[in-house]
Parts: sequence; C-alpha cells; structure tokens
Amino acid sequence: MKKLNGIRPDHRKNTENSATVEFPLPAKVVIPMSMTMGAPCEPLVKVGDTVMVGQKIGDSQAAFSVPVHSGVSGKVTAVSNYITASGAVCKAVEIETDGQQTVSEEVRPPEVNDKESFIKAVRESGACGLGGAGFPTHIKLDPRTPIDTLIINAAECEPYITADYREMIEAPDDVIGGINMVKKQLGIKFAKLAIEENKPQAIKNFTEMAENDDTIDIVTLPSRYPQGAEKVIIYNSTGRIVKEGELPADEGVIVLNVSTAAFLYRYMNTGMPLVKRRLTIDGDAVKEPKNVSAVIGTPFRELLEFCKADIPAVKKLIGGGPMMGMSIPDMDMPVVKTSNALLAIKHFDERKTSACIRCGRCVKVCPIGLMPADIDKAYRIKNIDELRELKVTLCMNCGSCTYICPANRRLAETNQLAKALIPRK
Repeated sequence: MKKLNGIRPDHRKNTENSATVEFPLPAKVVIPMSMTMGAPCEPLVKVGDTVMVGQKIGDSQAAFSVPVHSGVSGKVTAVSNYITASGAVCKAVEIETDGQQTVSEEVRPPEVNDKESFIKAVRESGACGLGGAGFPTHIKLDPRTPIDTLIINAAECEPYITADYREMIEAPDDVIGGINMVKKQLGIKFAKLAIEENKPQAIKNFTEMAENDDTIDIVTLPSRYPQGAEKVIIYNSTGRIVKEGELPADEGVIVLNVSTAAFLYRYMNTGMPLVKRRLTIDGDAVKEPKNVSAVIGTPFRELLEFCKADIPAVKKLIGGGPMMGMSIPDMDMPVVKTSNALLAIKHFDERKTSACIRCGRCVKVCPIGLMPADIDKAYRIKNIDELRELKVTLCMNCGSCTYICPANRRLAETNQLAKALIPRK
C-alpha cells in the first residue's frame, strides 16, 4: 500500500536515550482551568483552602470538558484570570506547595463494571490526548458507531520530542495493559501499535511482547512527517480514508496516543488522576537537554533553569514540536496537560517571504493532496466557494507546505485563516 506524502526533516532526537528525570517540587504552581479542547472548568476551591495531591480542583457541567486536579499539596493563594498561550481567558488556581505531597482521600482505583462506568472513570481521570491535541478522552472512547480497530499512535514524528518514546521504553507493560484494557471495555477486536521506523528498540520490545497475541499488531511506519497526524496514521496503518466531515469512528477506528493509553492503565489501578507530564526539554539554547517529569502547573522557566538553558539568549520558546507547536509568550507560563515538549531556540531568524514561483512542492508534500498555493490565492480574494472546492477544511495544519516552500510563504498559517472563513454547520 502506498503511504501518504510528507517531508523528512532532521528529527534531532537528542534525548531518546535520556531516561526521565523527576523535576523537584516547585514552591508554587499555577493550574489553568482550561488545558484541553472543550469548555473550561470552574474552580472548586477558594483562596485559603488546603488541597491535596490528586484532589479535584476544577470541573464543568459541560459534556465536552474534563476535570482538573492538583498535583501538589498546599494552600490556595489565588484564584485569578489567566490568559492561555492561544489567547483564551480562563480561571487559574495558584497553590503554594507545602512539600508534604499528602495524597487526597479522593485518590482510589475507580469501580468499573461496564462500559458506562469505564467512560465515567476516564472522564474523572482528567484524561485528554497527550500527543498535544488535548481532545477529551472520554468523548473519544464513547463513539456512536461500532469500532473494530484501536490504533495506538506511537509515531512521535515531530523533531526533538522523545516523551512518548521514553514512555514506551520505561513503561511498556503499562502501554500493553492500556491497550488490552481499552479493547476489553469497548469490545474492540484488534489493536495496532503504530511506531515510526526510527525507534527500533521500541519496535523490537513490543514485537516480542505481542508475539503470542494475535489481536495486537505492531505496525512499523516510515520515518516521515506528519506520520502521527490522525488521518495519516489511520490510512498508513489500515488503508482506511477518513473523509471530509467524518470522524475516525465513522470508519470504525479510534486513535489513542501511546502515553494516553499508558496513563489510563495506571489510573485504573491507582486512582491517581492526570497531574504530571513528561516533557522533552531541548533546543539550541538548552545546555543539558532532558526528558523531565513535572507536576502540572510548574513554571516553564524553572524547567529551563533545571536544564541549564541560556535564558537571556532565547529568541523563541515553543510548547510542543517546531512543526505544530505553539509559541509561548511568557517563560513563567505553566506546564499543562497537553505539554509534551518545551523548545528554547536562540538562533531564530524570520525568513523573508517572496512571490510564489509555482513550483508545486507544497502540493507534492501535502499528505492529503491539497493545493496550498491555490488555497492561498482563494483566501486572499476571500472566495469561499473556491475554498470549499479546494477542500481547505481537510487541512490538518501540519506545516509541511510552509516547510518546503522555497519562497518562504506561510501557507499553513493561511490555510488556518482560510478554514475560519468557512461557515460551520
């Protein structure tokens, strides 16, 4: 089967052999009430309250939302407005840690007897997509259509990031346990653990672990970006096409990030909700790149100092990978649920944009087969009908077109702006 197109950037997996290091408990944490897709939570605590590790401190009545928990014990010192990296405004809870890390009585393994109680437990865990998108996991695991295949996304195709790889190397039993648990609870027959070929040790380990299990298939994928994009990994693993306007579930597939699967397994056995994240700290301003496990709410600045970053020299701070990550405007912003990497860049120069030379490279690398140059032209004249014909809503904003463009045109950015012009149903 022919694999979808993409690009081959220098992967720079500098930390792939760096075992995860526990970050020391910070003096205070700031925990935003909006860290995932969906409705923000309302704080359940007030200034002066004492909180414990694993205690729920934020929740919402909205279905498309997940609760927020504290990863520290201490005292609430502020509940204030907070501006996220995307510009949204929500509440945030500031906690002064007491150093005791006293675990809340709320933390206990959930009672799961059927699919309904399983989905409820997943929501209570605070789980979301840990690959960076932040889609509420309990929504994804409760589709309206029959599912026959579970795909575990272990591609981790972005340059620099090795957080998922370390999950596979350091906690393989949790990964397999999570796969089997989700299969059992949802009645899914088959699972595919999809890994890029530049991770041979993980492929070897899981191939041996699944040798006698004909319900788990270890799929080796070409090391090509954006291999981890949902529609790409579905097609390259199963040959199924998620059509315009469809969800993966419409094609009988659920895709879970490998770290999400491992977390769910641990939660069902311990009851400890999502209060920590493993991040890859790297970039040319970082002297000692590391994979670090930190409680949610830890300031980015402290992580950079921990990894001996040249903070005054940093020109660009990116949360996530360099292709689809988000620019971080303030070093004192905290680790959130979707944090999987922090890149501190000191050699960063804005490239000068010139006119399109109609070379067609953007079309050649687009995994969905879009025509970014034509989309760019239609967007500039605000031709909505043409944007629809060019299927701009299929764009996953992977950035491959911008990366390959010799004229340095910001095609991926234009695609996002163009999608915003299309009225939603």
